[in-house]
Amino acid sequence: MIDTNILHNIVAAAELDKGKAALEIGPGIGALTEQLGRAAGRVVAVEIDQRLLPILAETLAPYENVEVVHGDVLELDLRALLADKLAGYEQVSVVANLPYYVTTPILMKLLEERLPLEHIVVMIQKEVADRIAAKPGTKDYGSLSVAAQFFAETEVAMVVPASVFIPRPNVDSAVIKLTIRKQPPVEVDDEALFFRVVRACFAQRRKTLLNNLMNGLFDKTQKEDVVGLLAELGIDPGRRGETLSIEEFARLANAIGRSNLLTHRP
Repeated sequence: MIDTNILHNIVAAAELDKGKAALEIGPGIGALTEQLGRAAGRVVAVEIDQRLLPILAETLAPYENVEVVHGDVLELDLRALLADKLAGYEQVSVVANLPYYVTTPILMKLLEERLPLEHIVVMIQKEVADRIAAKPGTKDYGSLSVAAQFFAETEVAMVVPASVFIPRPNVDSAVIKLTIRKQPPVEVDDEALFFRVVRACFAQRRKTLLNNLMNGLFDKTQKEDVVGLLAELGIDPGRRGETLSIEEFARLANAIGRSNLLTHRP
């Protein structure tokens, strides 16, 4: 990245100060890491590419509060890492420029493991950022939107044009800010079932809610029961998954769980 103002803005979005800590994923050659070192009390940067470690050691030598850990963030025990490396810091944020090809797995790991985080501020492909922050009834709204918004308040902090990178990528980027919720915005009886229902409802976007539920969760002999359950909830079976709010998904998942329809599936 050749625009340091954007790096400053990313760090500012994380609301860091010397009483807080940052976890960076994929520091590369350390451009963002330097800014984090200046803003935060302590920084741990996880880098998978061993060839970059000598460069990082040289770049970050002036920053005694920065430590680089060699490893794959998808394989590391991040809870143990935070407890070991960032002990004493109650407010920790993830700040990173994530590789596009592993954006979703990394974000879902950070969220699903319910790590003690304040914010996740990451630069990712704009298309993915739009999906994460999307509202019901929009073309970008999907299972990723529901999952992210279950765990965090989401907002696109800024759009980053391709022109500020060398070499220039083919797509624009965006910085997404996730403020971790202390409690989900809805009550669900069974979290695993909730996400299973969400995934089923978005399996084929052009199909109706009823068709997706029948294809993904139920046997064809249960169609009448599913239609009746939707009627009790006041949800039109002809709607599509992208029109349901997170509250409606929670009501639907809870009703399915309490109905025992899944346990009686032939």
